[in-house]
Amino acid sequence: MFLLISFGGILLVFGYALGYMHLKNIWIIVAISVGTILVVEPILTLLLFRDLPTAGSLIGLTLGALGAFAAIFL
Repeated sequence: MFLLISFGGILLVFGYALGYMHLKNIWIIVAISVGTILVVEPILTLLLFRDLPTAGSLIGLTLGALGAFAAIFL
């Protein structure tokens, strides 16, 4: 498991570096990363655990998504 996690971390850092080289702004990369987590993690949770979100987690997810979109587009 350690090797798999290390490989994933190396790919993540490489992706950040590649994005920074093209966009010249690390905060856009961070917002995209958080936005991707906001999309992928809920889908994986629904598929793997078959667990529906509570009202509080839906509010948090919505506010997080709005914040990520604001960081990218404003």
